[in-house]
Amino acid sequence: MCGRYATTRSSADLSRLFEAFDETEGGVTVDYNVAPTDKVPIVRVSASREARVLTVARWGLVPPWATDPRIGSRMINARAETVASSRAYAQSFERRRCLVPVDGWYEWTRSPTGKQAFYMNMNGEGLTMGGIWSVKGDLLTFSVITLPARGDLAKVHDRMPLLLPPDRWSEWLSATPSDDLLTPADDDYLSTIEIRAVGSAVGDVRNDGPGLIEPIEAGLLF
Repeated sequence: MCGRYATTRSSADLSRLFEAFDETEGGVTVDYNVAPTDKVPIVRVSASREARVLTVARWGLVPPWATDPRIGSRMINARAETVASSRAYAQSFERRRCLVPVDGWYEWTRSPTGKQAFYMNMNGEGLTMGGIWSVKGDLLTFSVITLPARGDLAKVHDRMPLLLPPDRWSEWLSATPSDDLLTPADDDYLSTIEIRAVGSAVGDVRNDGPGLIEPIEAGLLF
């Protein structure tokens, strides 16, 4: 699963990159330790603008039928295998897909000395995850699509986010829903992702700052 990530690019940079109208109203902040229920930038298609917009949404999808918004804290990831059929996610997959810009994401694995944190990134270039969004009242929320991990990423965790290279952004946002949308990035693309051992401080959501992504020496490296 993807349960923690980093996002540091400004709203101006993101709106240019994704050719999206900036509707964040100053809500985009630098965060090296994004956790469930945090508010972060996503890119989606606005029906009123008929164009891409950059907005701030809360991580953890709240379905329209939910009576308690706290359910979102348990719905940060949507499995690719069931997203099209799930009562909670199917409607969003059909009509409300989004792009989730990140610098990189964290996972943990077991080591001889305990849990070891890893940071997956693309040498500072940024990554884009496929997501789905929902709105209930004034609350805009989203989930990240996950699928079985491939290559070296599977050595860290058995799941990985759906990563979308730039040539797949438009399709993800606008195409008719199908299994093809859930195809993982090709192996050449995935092989460019750096898997970096980092310190244990990222395990505490109260910690933040660039020190969290600094590499450390560890007994298990890929």
